[in-house]
Amino acid sequence: MSLNRYEQALFDYWTKQPDEKRHWQSKVIELTRTPAGDPGVMARALERELWEHLVERSQHVRVLRDLRLDGVPRVSLLNLAEHVIRLWGPPPKPRRQAAPG
Repeated sequence: MSLNRYEQALFDYWTKQPDEKRHWQSKVIELTRTPAGDPGVMARALERELWEHLVERSQHVRVLRDLRLDGVPRVSLLNLAEHVIRLWGPPPKPRRQAAPG
C-alpha cells in the first residue's frame, strides 16, 4: 500500500512515539471490535480522526510541523486508515470454500 507524504510522516512519528502508537492501536482495536461493522465506514471514520490528530500534533511536533499544513486543503488519510485497520485490526475471516460437486 502506498501512503502519501502526510500519511507516511504520521506513521513514522508513531514508530518513534510508542505511547502514541499504543493509543492508535487501541483506537483501531476498539473501532473494529464491532463484528458487523462495514470496513469502508470504519476507515472513513478513522480517517477523520487521523486528520484531526495530524493537525493538532503538527502544532507541537517538528517533523509534522515541517509538512506545513497551514493553507493546505484537507488531505486524505484514507490509505493510512485502511492500512492500520488491516495491520492492527482483527484478522480477516477465511473465505468459505465452494462445496464440491
